[in-house]
Amino acid sequence: MLLLVGSAGCTGETGGPVDGTPGAAGLRDPYFPKLGNGGYDVRHYALTLDYDPASGRLEATAEITSRATQDLSAFNLDLSGLTVGRATVDGAPAAVNRAGGELTLRPREEIGKGKIFRTTVTYSGVPRKITDADGAGEGWLRTKDGALALGEPVGSMAWFPGNHHPSDKATYDITLTVPAGLRAVSNGTLRSERTAGGRTTAVWHSAEPMASYLATVAIGRYETRTATTPSGVAVHTAVDPSVAADSSALLDRIPEILEWQQENFGPYPFTSTGAIVEAAGDVGYALETQTRPVFPQDSFDASTLVHELAHQWYGNSVSPATWRDMWLNESFATYAEWLYAEDFENVPAQRSFETAFAEQANWAFPPAEPPSAENLFDPPVYQRGAMVLHKIRQTVGDDTFYEILAGWPAKHRHGNASTEDFTAYVEDVAGEDLSELWDVWLYGDGKPESPR
Repeated sequence: MLLLVGSAGCTGETGGPVDGTPGAAGLRDPYFPKLGNGGYDVRHYALTLDYDPASGRLEATAEITSRATQDLSAFNLDLSGLTVGRATVDGAPAAVNRAGGELTLRPREEIGKGKIFRTTVTYSGVPRKITDADGAGEGWLRTKDGALALGEPVGSMAWFPGNHHPSDKATYDITLTVPAGLRAVSNGTLRSERTAGGRTTAVWHSAEPMASYLATVAIGRYETRTATTPSGVAVHTAVDPSVAADSSALLDRIPEILEWQQENFGPYPFTSTGAIVEAAGDVGYALETQTRPVFPQDSFDASTLVHELAHQWYGNSVSPATWRDMWLNESFATYAEWLYAEDFENVPAQRSFETAFAEQANWAFPPAEPPSAENLFDPPVYQRGAMVLHKIRQTVGDDTFYEILAGWPAKHRHGNASTEDFTAYVEDVAGEDLSELWDVWLYGDGKPESPR
């Protein structure tokens, strides 16, 4: 533990004296009150990771560029497990204290409001799997030939320190070093890949802001391919060799599916896309990790691919303001499945709506008000959320509805938005008060007597 004490009375960006206070140790999210940190806004993460699959050990450095949103005497980072070796702020050693998942840094000089500052943390250890309230595994998941890092909702803190609330998005550079013969895959664009001394280093760059729960690292003996969509989006896929043959045909359809989605949802918000397909058993669910969603082979089908790619607009580009707004992610992605079935499988969205309406599990709670963190991924968030969108479509008509589909992610491109933002936006575009719709379908406790 470092024991340097911060000094008082230094100057801030405006040249005046700084009388800083510690940033908050949490952002009071409705479901994860200690997640995230106050007092600063992260602009960029530069993560350098060296992983040994045999031992499971990670040696890493995180360089975090941030802007102070208050005068800071100290600030927190979220980090679960792992051992911190050293921390600096703008090159000067900082005092470090650890309490559970909270890492508190006290810089040598206090940081003035508005100042851009760089925090560097070296850390190491065996990153761990985190088991969520609903029993799902996230964090750092070891596989038979490597590892897979997944972060929804809190797993990203298992492998790098940061401000791990979706409201604080940043750009990323992720440098991964692994044993030669393995591939190291992450988000964004592959800048370089080289092998020397029996180790392979890959450098990935994400130019567009990303919530930390959408960052991923996949290490294994992948078969990788690259392509380009007709509109010029780079496609990078990585597949476990044991499932490559079964996955090939659907992977080839990514450009076609993305073009169809752009017709409905507007321009694709990122510079690259793709997929990571794992062997069944490596992970128990698909996840919309930014630009490169992850799929277990037994869930890699057209409908799930449509769902996770739709998240690139809904959830990744426009991200939830808090985890209570999770239904905004999942309702649009689920409705994208309904639209795909309507356009390509001769299944009208009305039929999908009526099927969802009949399922009692979809009425356990209002989609905008899950009772607890354990319920964030329950059926009402997905299916009843999609029903809300269908009722909007019925109420405002197709022309206005499709304007909303593309306009909503355009309005909040690379930002965050809440349920209140969404309802206000829909009413503004529709030009009418939809309070009754929200009261019944979005917030209502009971099931309406009729789907009509």
